[in-house]
Amino acid sequence: MRIKAVIFDLDGTLTEPFFDFDAIRIEMGLPPDAGPILELMAKMTPQKRAEVEKILHYHEQRAVAESKLNPGAKETLDELRKRKIKIGVLTRNRKVNALAVAAKYGLTFDAVVDRNDGPVKPDAFGVLQLCKQFKIKPQEALVVGDYLFDLLCAKAAGAKGVLLKNHHKADEFAPHADFVIENLAGIIKIIDNITFN
Repeated sequence: MRIKAVIFDLDGTLTEPFFDFDAIRIEMGLPPDAGPILELMAKMTPQKRAEVEKILHYHEQRAVAESKLNPGAKETLDELRKRKIKIGVLTRNRKVNALAVAAKYGLTFDAVVDRNDGPVKPDAFGVLQLCKQFKIKPQEALVVGDYLFDLLCAKAAGAKGVLLKNHHKADEFAPHADFVIENLAGIIKIIDNITFN
C-alpha cells in the first residue's frame, strides 16, 4: 500500500517541544497533574473557561513567537511535497497558530484540523476528516506525533502511528506506535519501505 498523506502533530513534532503543561495548569489554578487541559476546560463554567482560555491563548502565541522547527522538519516536508504526498496538520492547538508557524518557516500544509473543528485527539475525528479531504483511505496515511494521543487517534482511525522519540516520556508511548523515529527524516524511510514491501 502506498502512503498518500502524512498527518503531523504541530507542537513538539513539527516544532521543538515548548509547552510546560504542568506550569500552565498551575497558572490556571488547577493541580499540575489534573489531566489534559482541553478536557478540563470542557467541564468548566463559561466564566472560568473564558479566564483559562486567555491563559492558554497567551502560551500558544508565545509558542509560535519562540518556536523552532524540529531537526529535519523543513527538508521532510519539502521531500513529501516533491513526491506529491499530501501534508496535513492535526492539532489540539488552533488553526491560526499552525498557519503562523507555516508562514514563519515557509512551510505549506494542504489542510489543518484544529480543536474547533470537532472532537480532539485521541478521538479519530481529525484523522478521518483529513483523509476525507484528501480523498484517501486512513490506511494510506501516516500520523506523526510526539505524544500518546497522536498514536491513539491514528489507531482509532485505522492509520499508521509514528512516534517522534524526542523527550523522556517517549518510551512509555512507544508500545502504541507502528513506527518509532528519532528524527523527522525517518518518515521518508518508512514511506519507502511501505511503498516497496
